[in-house]
Amino acid sequence: MPPSRLPLIVRLRNWVGDVTLAVPTLRRIEAAGFELHLIGKGWARDLLAGHGWTVQALPGTLTERIALLRRLKASAQATDAGFNRRLNALCLPDSFSSALEFRAAGLRTLGHAHEGRSLLLARALPLPRTLHALEVYWQMADALLGAAAPLPATIGLRVSAAHRAQAQALRASHGLAARSIFICPFAGGTWAQQDKTWPGFPAFVAQTLTGFGKQVVVCPGPGEEALAQAQYGSTTVLCGVGLGVYAALLQDAALMVANDTGPGHMAAAVGTPLVSVLGPSDPALWRAWGPAVQQVQGAAGWPSADAVRQAVRRALALD
Repeated sequence: MPPSRLPLIVRLRNWVGDVTLAVPTLRRIEAAGFELHLIGKGWARDLLAGHGWTVQALPGTLTERIALLRRLKASAQATDAGFNRRLNALCLPDSFSSALEFRAAGLRTLGHAHEGRSLLLARALPLPRTLHALEVYWQMADALLGAAAPLPATIGLRVSAAHRAQAQALRASHGLAARSIFICPFAGGTWAQQDKTWPGFPAFVAQTLTGFGKQVVVCPGPGEEALAQAQYGSTTVLCGVGLGVYAALLQDAALMVANDTGPGHMAAAVGTPLVSVLGPSDPALWRAWGPAVQQVQGAAGWPSADAVRQAVRRALALD
């Protein structure tokens, strides 16, 4: 008898924003009858906990990664006699090494033709250069399922009950109001070798944002704690918050103001109003996705503080 759900091994990408933008595609594939076995960075399990998906931590070496893929393959074969006769893996990263790992594990993988990967994949798709990342992932689902579907309006990131309870306890212990303003003034990586951190963020928080009469909260990531205390000491600084609890906190926030970074995508993904402050980033390719997102970008780079202030007023329904 065939399994009630078809096992599919999926390698996630390595950044919080990328994984968040892939959620609608993963939800769509699951709804089509697949059982997802995800592999990603250690934080991915926490971020995606509300969906109930199995998430394996990505090992550090090539040998360990191939061994993990082979174990997942063996487990899937035990429940699905047709596993080896169909596309049975999805590789979201575009790196040569990720495709090589899937090929070495004997998996029939769908991925993008990039960096000479075509011979390693069972099906190689052209890599779109002008589409938003969410659309790129969505088209991979089109290919896997053999049918196109309208793009989703929202991400629909789910928050687990355990993370909601932890967020409530954290708010109580720090005296936080549910409708606080969250900021993410940090940004990992660069865009076209340019910093994605708005230079005006510290002054804007100190001179403008704190004047809206709401608590301002920042949750620094690993390595960002000292900078958060130094530049944003007037706010409530919550260190060591996992991504699942962070998403739960954002779900009850009045607003988030963020650079082009993962927590901004998370805020949009749980439906929180987001003021996305962009400089060098191309919003056509990586903007946060959702109806409550306002992109603020200057004509030649960073926006003015007044443009960001006006976006905050709109988000708080003050205009």
